[in-house]
Amino acid sequence: MALFIILSTLTDDGRKTLKKKPERIIEVNQELKKMGVKVIQQFAVLGPYDFVNIVEAPDYETIMKMSVEIGSRGTVQIISMPAKEVNEFINLLKE
Repeated sequence: MALFIILSTLTDDGRKTLKKKPERIIEVNQELKKMGVKVIQQFAVLGPYDFVNIVEAPDYETIMKMSVEIGSRGTVQIISMPAKEVNEFINLLKE
């Protein structure tokens, strides 16, 4: 499984939804799981993004499909980045 960092920013509609139903965050995580994306860690943050998620997925295509599906709802904007653990990166450089 590959690691990805997901940066997300709520839209006005997303903030309204979250205000009414904070547990929606967990519901979306369950939806991601059904799409083949496992949330490893999730953080609510201050600054230009509202959430930072570390997720696992089998491939880029799964993340791309998830981004389109979740983004098409109009409640969140998503930036996805592939990630590699530092020790794995060091080993890659040594090859």
